[in-house]
Amino acid sequence: MNKDIKKIADGIRRRVLEFTIRNGGGYLSQACSSAEILATLYTKLMNIGPSVAPKIPPAFTGVPSKNNREYFSGYGYNGPKEPQLDRFFLSPVHYALVLYATLVETNRMAAEGLEMFNKDGFTVEMIGADHSPGHELMSGSLGQTISQVLGIALARKRKGETGKNWLVMSDGEFMIGQTWEAIETLSFYKIDTVNVIIDANGQSADGKIDTVNQIEPLKKRLESFGAVAVEVNGHDTKQLIDAANTPHESKPLFIIARTVPYQGIEILKKRAPKFHYIRITNEQEKEELQQFLHERFGGDGQ
Repeated sequence: MNKDIKKIADGIRRRVLEFTIRNGGGYLSQACSSAEILATLYTKLMNIGPSVAPKIPPAFTGVPSKNNREYFSGYGYNGPKEPQLDRFFLSPVHYALVLYATLVETNRMAAEGLEMFNKDGFTVEMIGADHSPGHELMSGSLGQTISQVLGIALARKRKGETGKNWLVMSDGEFMIGQTWEAIETLSFYKIDTVNVIIDANGQSADGKIDTVNQIEPLKKRLESFGAVAVEVNGHDTKQLIDAANTPHESKPLFIIARTVPYQGIEILKKRAPKFHYIRITNEQEKEELQQFLHERFGGDGQ
């Protein structure tokens, strides 16, 4: 693995683990599974410009309206909107803290921004919104963002823009009918500027996906809907990069990144099969995580 990407991925896990310990819980398994995906996107795959947003996120100014001239979107952390540049979208917005940690690790947001996380009056929300750093859309319920990206990509195509549209999804979203409707529409309009990376960690809010619903064989299903699909180890940077370079003329590209919900923080493995939200329920659990943090990353979680 590229050393710089590994360092960023480790930094993402460390920051989310520190937050989880300090606050008694957090979406930690999502950092474990997606750290290499986001680190690779921001350092190797996406053609985005430097951040045009304040290093320290500003306070929330209210929802957009004709009377709110100060409203802003969080997309500026991913650079300016230019025809030749890529755009980034995050569908499972409970991964928000993972994205904020990525922005810090890639020097797009100041670490002080994480201190605003989930606090009233700030934009660094637990469930990311369109005004949150690194976000461009109000994604809503899971499964909706791919339809929004479809509309954006189709508009960009008709305007002659050449930038790609990168979307990170969770595998649980493939239990949702709207997801498949969007995929067949992407295929119908031959939109090949949409690249989707699926964090396939096998987990959902209700437990392991295969105990809730059946989405496999995911690769064959995606191909049957007209997409190009590639399956890789989501913790292997080279495989992610190679997959992103797969030819897919006139078709959307879906990269199924098979990941582990305790990758890099193996102490979580004993919590199987429930990983969706890591809640620290007693002092012993907190001490164990603090000891792991100190030994693995050199932090103390205080």
